Amino acid sequence: MIDPFPIAARFWPQLGRPIAPMLQKLVSLVFVVFATVSAAATSARCQSSFTGQRMPYEAFDQLSTTPIQVGGGTINVGFAPGTFVLPQETLLAWLKKSAEAVTVYYGRFPVKSARLLIVPVSGRGVQGGTAFGYRGPAIRLLVGMNSSQADLDADWKAVHEMVHLALPDLPGDSLWLAEGLAVYVESIARVQAGDLTPEKIWGEFARDMPHGLPASGDRGLDQTHTWGRTYWGGAIFYLLADVEIRKRSNNKLGLQQAMRGVVAAGGTHDRDWSVERVLAVAGRAVKMSVMTELHDRMGPAPYDPDLPQLWRDLGVSLNGSSVKFDDSAPLAAIRRAITARLSDTDTHVN
Repeated sequence: MIDPFPIAARFWPQLGRPIAPMLQKLVSLVFVVFATVSAAATSARCQSSFTGQRMPYEAFDQLSTTPIQVGGGTINVGFAPGTFVLPQETLLAWLKKSAEAVTVYYGRFPVKSARLLIVPVSGRGVQGGTAFGYRGPAIRLLVGMNSSQADLDADWKAVHEMVHLALPDLPGDSLWLAEGLAVYVESIARVQAGDLTPEKIWGEFARDMPHGLPASGDRGLDQTHTWGRTYWGGAIFYLLADVEIRKRSNNKLGLQQAMRGVVAAGGTHDRDWSVERVLAVAGRAVKMSVMTELHDRMGPAPYDPDLPQLWRDLGVSLNGSSVKFDDSAPLAAIRRAITARLSDTDTHVN
């Protein structure tokens, strides 16, 4: 570090040597601030290479990664520069737990190999996530550097994005099919894995699914791209499909077998499929065209199902934040079957 005293003595000799220590501290402080700002700017430039609208595949491939083996697949986890309060092992355990929930629902992890990028951001909790497929299955999660174990335990976004890997990339007008599936399956998968109670997710469905109902001027899910219609309208579609498949099969089959059939046919996020192909493959897996029929009704035009009646039929009663089940309700057995854990081999109709 530069000694400021010779400079001071040359230009301001009248200050005398007693002033020099003060000046030296001041200059030292300036250098510290400069170094801190410079380091922050460098970190910000580095961080920017891991953000943006697209997955930074090339930047990710320069990182050291840790593999997570789960459900017959490998998730290669890389961390963008930054420091977490929690040890890295805790973050890896959270990701593995999330992947295990998805594996429970699909009978295996949807893809053989995936990249997963963790980008440290300010604050706490998982603040965002995106799934990609154009150069191989990949997920990016923005995670608060001050996150606690409780924040990770409460997270749903990791499971949500992993569910996206289990569906082909669809045309833009059909985003609701992808997001609705992730909303619906994320909840069911976490119950089947033992991470949530049935009461919690049925309470959330009863509370939040009305956000997905059509409003005035609605043109159907294919042409109405609001938040509520995209996420919760899509979730309504999958709930109705699940219930109808179970009705027609005497509760022997459900949406779970249909979507396992899509994955078994290679319908993952690194593939481009048409909506018609996805629905046809799902239908063949359960030998019925419920999802195609429902899409024809809900996609091009508004459809307003009677959700209050559906909750009564399923035996779901919501009073504030309290949920009660009526096991004498006509569709109570279907409600229980939806969250029951299947065997890994129960994929589709033979």
